[in-house]
Parts: sequence; C-alpha cells; structure tokens
Amino acid sequence: MSNKELLTASYNFELPSELIASHPASPRDSAKLLVYNRQNDTITHTTFKDFEKFIPKECALIFNDTKVIKARLFGHKPSGGKIELLLNRPLNSYDLNVYIRGKVKEATLLHFENALTAKVITLHEDGSRTVNFYQNNKKLRFEELLPIIDTIGHVPLPPYIQREDNAEDISEYQSVFAKNEGAVAAPTASLHFTPAQHKRVCENHDHAYVTLHVGSGTFKPVEVNKITDHPMHSEYYEISKEAKKLLDSDKDILCVGTTATRTVEYYARNSDKLSGEANLFLHPNNKPIRATHLLTNFHLPKSTLLMLVSSFVGLEKALELYHEAIEKKYRFYSYGDAMLIL
Repeated sequence: MSNKELLTASYNFELPSELIASHPASPRDSAKLLVYNRQNDTITHTTFKDFEKFIPKECALIFNDTKVIKARLFGHKPSGGKIELLLNRPLNSYDLNVYIRGKVKEATLLHFENALTAKVITLHEDGSRTVNFYQNNKKLRFEELLPIIDTIGHVPLPPYIQREDNAEDISEYQSVFAKNEGAVAAPTASLHFTPAQHKRVCENHDHAYVTLHVGSGTFKPVEVNKITDHPMHSEYYEISKEAKKLLDSDKDILCVGTTATRTVEYYARNSDKLSGEANLFLHPNNKPIRATHLLTNFHLPKSTLLMLVSSFVGLEKALELYHEAIEKKYRFYSYGDAMLIL
C-alpha cells in the first residue's frame, strides 16, 4: 500500500452539486449502472434493469434486510425552544444514543407528540447524547418506542439531501426486502431493486440475508490526516443461518451494498460471532477476504465508504471510476446511481 493510499486527502474529489440526487430514480431499476470488470479492466455503462446479465452464474448474493425507522423527531424543550432529535442506535433496551440539534443539558426533558418525552442522561464528547424515552411517565424499551415513532417520526434523509422528507420517501427510502427495524440510514445499493427484479435474482442465484442496522456514523467524514487513525463507528449486526452456510462455503459472494460487505467481512474475521457490534474499516490496507464482488452507490469524498470501494480496486482506480461517472453525469449518493465491481 502506498503512502498516498493512507492519506485522507487522497480520497477527495470535486463533485458538481447538480449530480447529488435529491429524489430517487423512478422506476427504481431505471438508475444508471457502471459495471467495472477487474479481470479485463473494462467499464460498461448500462442501467440497473440489466444488472442480472452481469452477475456471474455461480455467484451467491448477500442482502442486508435492515429496515429504516422514522428516526427524526421534532419537539421542544420545557422553555419552548425547538429541538430536532435523530436516533442513532440503541445502546441497550432503554438507553439510546442520539444526536440533538439545539443546546441541551443533562436531565433536560424533551417533549414530543403523543405524550412522548426524552430525558437527556449523558452528553458525549463526539456530540451525541444518551437519552431514555418515556410515554405517560412509563420508561420505554426500544421495541416499545418503534410503533410510536412510526406515527410521529420523519424519514431520516441524509444531510446532503437538502429538503424535507415527504410521503414518497416513506416507501422509496426503503428496500423492497426490508424486514428488521433499526436502521437510521438506508443500505442504498438495495434501493435499486424492484420487487420483480429481486424475485428473479433470488430465483436464479443462491442468496441469503444479513442484518446490519446502519447508523448515522456511516455519513461521518474522515477527519484525521491518516485513514488508519480514524475511529470507525460500530453498528449492530446479525448473521442468519442461511448466510452463515453461504459464507462458510467456497462460493463467490456478491455483496449488495457496503453494509452487507462490512457484515460479511466482519464475520469472515470473527466467525464465532453471529451477532454483535461490527466496526470493521475496509480500505486498501485492509482488503476484503470473503466478498468477491460489490454492488454499491457513489459515495462522499473522504468517506469510509469510498475507502471501502478502494479496498476492492485500489485508490487510483476508484478515483478513475468516479471521474468517469462524473463525466457521464451519474447521480451520486443515497438516491443516486450504482456501480457493480466484478
């Protein structure tokens, strides 16, 4: 690995703001698809509708079946001052790690609709907070909170989508196979599948599901000079029995998204743990050892996700592919277009 690949600054690139997708492709499979074949170093431009034509015949697919929750809540302090709260992740049954826009102190009680309140327990140095939720003075477990926020919460669109969430986002910022509630960001490569296409792919290829509840740390830029000094965020994961069987086989694996990749690669290094906290940081100095192929969107400059892409193809090639995508007017980020690395 070159010194250049260790420097955060090397992962920067200029992206015209008009290429940041603020709305999803419609229909889902009309998104553009850049296919990069490492064996013969070729690039093919197509649409996601043709995704299946490029999947190697004997390849198995791993999907992340996490479900995005309505993690953004708007409320007020006892003083009447407005606040915005973003759920990040449960720390245990009652304690939740959150981000709060608006100044709060420990023991502050925040008020929301439906008699929901949140008590600030701890202020953390990284800007996050630990809170407990209550309804009518009853302390709520995380699973008791979910149906309440499903009624009063908002879709947690990423910070670079600079608009309010709307009715369309409730269905579109969710994969068609989303099942296990807990993510505060969508596994975006999954968003390209229509129900019919997902069904066809699953009929023609071995496949399995893992769960990784994507946290808001996925958007956190790397702020240290050397990428290996970056403290990687952790996220809760579970490996299904079917996924374990596939991952323990010698089949080639196509990971649908960076979140599926992180889960697969964490398991490859910790095969005795079928659930827990995954904090694996993939980059050119820590390459995949189990995932063979990757389907992914186009990511933020200086992000751990761009570094993950570089772990498959190297920094130089990753930037080359990104510049090609910019030239061809691909749409970037969560609601953007896709890339398949073979």
